[in-house]
Amino acid sequence: MNQVAGRTPRALVSVYDKTGVIDLAQRLVALGWEIVSSGGTSAALADAGVPVTPVERVTGAPEMLGGRVKTIHPVIHGGLLADLSNPAHVSDLADRGITPIDLVVCNLYPFRSDPSVEMIDIGGPAMVRAAAKNHERVGVVVQPCDYGAVLEELERGGGLSDATRRRLARAAYAHTSAYDAEIVDWLSGAGDEGLPPTVALTLERREVLRYGENPHQTGARYAIAGQSSWWDQAQQLQGKAMSYLNAFDADAAWRLAHSLGDDPASVVVKHANPCGAAVAEGIAAAYQRAHECDPVSAFGGIVAVNRPVTAAMAEAMADVFTEVLIAPDYEEAALALLARKKNLRVLHAPPPGTAALEIRTLGGAALVQTPDTVTTDRSTWKVVTERVPTDEQWADLEMAWRVAARVGSNCIVLAKDRQAVGIGAGQQNRRDAGRIAAEKAAGRAAGGACASDAFFPFRDGLDAAAEAACATVIQPGGSVRDHEVIDAANAHGMAMVFTGERHFRH
Repeated sequence: MNQVAGRTPRALVSVYDKTGVIDLAQRLVALGWEIVSSGGTSAALADAGVPVTPVERVTGAPEMLGGRVKTIHPVIHGGLLADLSNPAHVSDLADRGITPIDLVVCNLYPFRSDPSVEMIDIGGPAMVRAAAKNHERVGVVVQPCDYGAVLEELERGGGLSDATRRRLARAAYAHTSAYDAEIVDWLSGAGDEGLPPTVALTLERREVLRYGENPHQTGARYAIAGQSSWWDQAQQLQGKAMSYLNAFDADAAWRLAHSLGDDPASVVVKHANPCGAAVAEGIAAAYQRAHECDPVSAFGGIVAVNRPVTAAMAEAMADVFTEVLIAPDYEEAALALLARKKNLRVLHAPPPGTAALEIRTLGGAALVQTPDTVTTDRSTWKVVTERVPTDEQWADLEMAWRVAARVGSNCIVLAKDRQAVGIGAGQQNRRDAGRIAAEKAAGRAAGGACASDAFFPFRDGLDAAAEAACATVIQPGGSVRDHEVIDAANAHGMAMVFTGERHFRH
């Protein structure tokens, strides 16, 4: 049916994003709908030859205040909010000569793109919310991607089902909620601790994952509404769908690979912890050196590199079971070789960004903090021993420090020639972390660097580094026993650097 209770159905169309709106309006007109519109949308429709009734002709009130007031009027909101099953509402409409509105098509100003007072939409959210409130009668469309389904349903049956109107209403409230969150974020500013007084979050589901942390759990990847991350631009070129842990570990690997400096770098991550990291002159060599750190743990790991994958690197991966590979690009020959590994998920991705805040849920509560940034500015570091690192040793200290900052605490990282050779992660005490790192290094740390994510509370942690034959140590410092640790370093003939900054990671 093209008629609603014997009258011509009316659609109010007012959009900032005009994608697909002309086709939508043309098809509505073909179904017998009247189109009411305002401002730029009205002009765009008229220019396309779509019959359109300007809002001011409906309200009898021209827009004012430079466009701030256009659709805020009883004729508009009465037409949206009227319950036509209520005789009193019907009487009110008749007394005031108001025609019901059956469909609202509206999306809001892109506030985050240019935050300002003038980008705060008033009439749009009011229309959207009014239509969504009255969704038992009124349809509301806020996303161009819904135009096709709405038109198909109208063309097929003459109206929208209850389920469709309810789904559209939910999307409408999510749209206005995300919009309000952007404005709240802009108005809040930061408190004395670098954190806003409120955090308004609307999350949009972007990808249903293969499963959650375990196969009996469901999982999905969400994005903060109005924002995009590297995940939204990433392309999966081959392999099975991603699982929760695939995504979690891939993010950790990708960020670490991009934090190791400007030279070709490769990272292997397993259960959110790096089990290999290396820098080299070429990406194939960087991968091989990263894998050599801990080949046992690398089984079923995530590999990330900061250079295009070459055929030589793909060949080096041929006999290694890997869950995910992430790179900025791939040689055609490399993709052909990787295609033989049917279960390997291959991702092409842009560099990762940094979130303004890190949020972790605690049931019905949350912990919020600013991101942990890792600096390697030697001018802020302090050599506290008699011995001073050489230029080559400084490079290993920086490498070990960058990796340690991304390993679960307590951790010890041993590095030599810009290759992680032993990683002890997530231990309840630093001595065990050092022991594990030394065992994995198996003598390869001789003359290299030892990094501790937090200070050594006792000298036994440093003794473990000495037993691994490390020549240098880097740690935050700040223990009441720093003097004992410094004395131990001097006794072992080691150079030690204090960064003054801890990098716990839980």
